[in-house]
Amino acid sequence: MSAVLTCVLRPGVWLRAMWLALVVLHSGVASAAADDRLPSIALKLSLDPDTRAFDAVAEIRPQSADFIFALHQSLSVTSASVDGRPLRVEPGGRRGEIRSWRIVLPANGTLQLHYGGTLPALDARLDHRDVLQRLLPAASTAGSFLPAGSGWYPHPGAMFTYRVELTVPATQRALVAGRLIAETQPQADDATYRASFEFPHPADGIDLMAGPWQIRELQVPRTDAGPLRLRTYFPADLDAVEGLPAAYLDDTRRYIERYSEAIGPYPFDSFSVVASPLPTGFGMPTLTYIGAQVLKLPFIRATSLGHEVLHNWWGNGVFVDYQRGNWSEGLTTFMADHAHKEEESAAAASAMRMGWLRDFAATPTADQPTLTSFRSRTHGAAAVVGYGKSAMLFLMLRDLIGEEAFKRGIQLFWTQHRFRVADWDALRSSFETTSGRSLATFFEQWLTRPGGPALTLDKASATQHGSSVRLTLELSQSFPAYVLEVPLSLSYADHHETRRVSLDQRRQRLMLELPALPQRVALDPELRLWRVLSANQLPPILRQWISARSPRLIIADDQAGPDASGFTASAQALADAVFENPARRTSIANLKTDTTPVLLIGRHAAVDASLATAGLPPRPDQLGVRGSAQVWTTADQAHAPLAVVSVADTDALRALLRPLPHYGARSWLVFDGRRAIEQGVWSASGMEIPVRTGN
Repeated sequence: MSAVLTCVLRPGVWLRAMWLALVVLHSGVASAAADDRLPSIALKLSLDPDTRAFDAVAEIRPQSADFIFALHQSLSVTSASVDGRPLRVEPGGRRGEIRSWRIVLPANGTLQLHYGGTLPALDARLDHRDVLQRLLPAASTAGSFLPAGSGWYPHPGAMFTYRVELTVPATQRALVAGRLIAETQPQADDATYRASFEFPHPADGIDLMAGPWQIRELQVPRTDAGPLRLRTYFPADLDAVEGLPAAYLDDTRRYIERYSEAIGPYPFDSFSVVASPLPTGFGMPTLTYIGAQVLKLPFIRATSLGHEVLHNWWGNGVFVDYQRGNWSEGLTTFMADHAHKEEESAAAASAMRMGWLRDFAATPTADQPTLTSFRSRTHGAAAVVGYGKSAMLFLMLRDLIGEEAFKRGIQLFWTQHRFRVADWDALRSSFETTSGRSLATFFEQWLTRPGGPALTLDKASATQHGSSVRLTLELSQSFPAYVLEVPLSLSYADHHETRRVSLDQRRQRLMLELPALPQRVALDPELRLWRVLSANQLPPILRQWISARSPRLIIADDQAGPDASGFTASAQALADAVFENPARRTSIANLKTDTTPVLLIGRHAAVDASLATAGLPPRPDQLGVRGSAQVWTTADQAHAPLAVVSVADTDALRALLRPLPHYGARSWLVFDGRRAIEQGVWSASGMEIPVRTGN
């Protein structure tokens, strides 16, 4: 995966899942199609991003007459009534910045709730980790974002329908997910922009976005439904990039057509690409909210855009039962990101899988959740499992049951669970139906067991038997054993052949009858199994330092040179940004007293001197002193894993604060300011052994 893509956060449905756990106090998860029995809310609101003033009137049919809801502490209830009769609003408890409220409703009637306040200011300094952890409802003229899980509206039930009428100043535009019903453009500078949206399908939350956007639109005719409305909401500078809005509109159309053919008809009538002032990458029904800084990068359209469009089927079209594990991220990653690499080349797809497995190997065992316990990407270890391992599960499943049965299973799952809540069991049932075989063992081992198997090809010997060759293989795996279909590559003098063998024991001897004598055998050289890579397949990558449980920090020249205190503070800030756990300060003299990963930060001369003093490998020749900063990793049995950040000066160090944490899949980088101008992964060999002949 491209390094920049790791900072495009994926997607926003987890915010709503967290919110349900907080405010939906009545049992039962909604399912099935939208109808009059579902709770509903109709919002009429105004937002002034300049003053951050927010005012709303909500008409609500809640899930229960004993209506308990929550609002952010910046918002207060002004009045509540049913059919003009005032109702008592009882304040409840508080959880962080969220306050709960209670209203007891009469048997019939629609609750009208008036509330408002001054929203918090949007903090443009938030990085991708801050965005992943939590977001408040926040406003500014540069952009406003009120996430579904932030308490900006009273949540009527676990699943509900909604209508929203938005009013913002003339210089702003605003939207929520759903079908655009009406839109009024400002006629003068002192006028307002108004837009109304409805979402008639079951929803588990509402995300509101506003910003100083230019809107571009493309209408796409459809034979089986009304026209498809495609839009970009870009700030003026982004909108002015020649051909960029049109490219996003055309690529969106292409993705929708592609996934409609592969899965089933697109379930909505619109899709918008909305620019965010924050480093977001959220997928909501009918739209994606992506950081403006990365939207201009050409590969975002080839990767992230397809991922977010696909979430309209997985996560927003079929809902996730989060208590039983989030399957949608892995399936979306497999059908979007991995499929893109497969189309590029087999080598590109294999390289993506290598990245996942390297990240997995760099993740401490204690931090590896099971797939059934994965909810959302809140940190690197969760992403390794919820995206990488889950995507590999679908690859292994496709290899096991065949491409046709897999495709029909996807389509059956969509048909049966469209706008319903579904879990891993529902997926398994669909694939069992289309493949005609039990998949209980396959799903059980990959969903409920953390980690993965470690495989070894121990021996390969061959004997001649008449006109054929009998190849005897000895394979082993870690305990307890998995049930696996292991790909083996047989190398002959003039060609290669792939065979798959069944492995279900801790140690197993297998025999293959072959027409000729192979020279070498490689175990899973294309990396089609989720597994613990052998040591010779594991070049050190920054993920090992990012996710380290007890990392150490050495600042090479914090006691000398110009701007010593400023440099030390910037180095500490970089360590705080890179590490997911607090780093312990140490010195170069204590480098070899522990085996925990070390991050060494310093100016070029100080770094070179520190490495020489410690007897460590010098700066790699291929990095030289190009750019303003070089970053590299090194690991061998002689010393603790070491990552080095070597910079020209304090400004070059500060420039790394935002970008460096996003390059966990890389072994080395060269930066020019904030831009990585070169990057790579140290080479590593695979697991291949020669075939011995004779008895």
